[in-house]
Amino acid sequence: MFRRNTAIKTSHEVLFLIIMATTALGASPAAGDSTREQVVEMVVQIQRADYEGNRSALKLLHEEMAPFAGNKELAARVQYWRGFALWRRAINGFNEKVELAELKDDMEHALDEFDDAIRKDSVFVDAKIGALSCLGFLAFSDRTQDMSSPRIQELILRGRQLRKDIEAVAPENPRFLWVMGPMIWYSPPERGGGQDKAIAAYEKGLQTIRSQKEVVSDPLEPSWGEPELLMSLAWSNLNRTTPDLGAAKQEADSALKLVPYWHYVHDILVPQIRDAKTNQRLHLF
Repeated sequence: MFRRNTAIKTSHEVLFLIIMATTALGASPAAGDSTREQVVEMVVQIQRADYEGNRSALKLLHEEMAPFAGNKELAARVQYWRGFALWRRAINGFNEKVELAELKDDMEHALDEFDDAIRKDSVFVDAKIGALSCLGFLAFSDRTQDMSSPRIQELILRGRQLRKDIEAVAPENPRFLWVMGPMIWYSPPERGGGQDKAIAAYEKGLQTIRSQKEVVSDPLEPSWGEPELLMSLAWSNLNRTTPDLGAAKQEADSALKLVPYWHYVHDILVPQIRDAKTNQRLHLF
């Protein structure tokens, strides 16, 4: 089911095409090429560990990537992917009933990494998107906390400003729309939220990312999102007030075609959809 070698081989093939294209243009290998290749390989491993739900690997890769943060050319992207590793480690933790304190610790450190990336590259939109997600989680994850406290208000205000910054330059960024989806889902209609609007955001993101596909792109630049948007559409159609289980199953299957080894979709979401279909049939009799 996991086809580990296939995924790694594909990533290596992409890297090979990039190197071959540079060589064909008559460029000579730069001194930092080997460093860049090491970072690219770690990014591949981080993304795979995320889909596999391998939280231990995500923590280890975050640590192993630290020495590369001193590389001036790669620093902002290294910080982004280190933040991504901890961000996704926390998200995966929800599926394992990890203690809230541990999830918040991961999110705090992920936010620090994204902030470092933004300081190194002030126009790095995807680092701002990661930071926005972390801020939202930290502000609203613990419903027992005082929402009027200075700390919570600081997180909320900073999140609002980041959202404005992103909307000013990249309102249709598919990863931004994916991050905004849950915030829209749980916001009341009078504040521009609701289930239908969240689903529309995911659909817009999916349309956008499919129109932006390139044969070869820089593997250090964030380009993820299509599987995540399909997953979120599947979850939304399962959990909406009037579920659309046929659409949910189709979207989950489409996500698995892109990432066959996705633990959450294969082992958690698809069984939930299947159980809902069974219950739906039982209620017909």
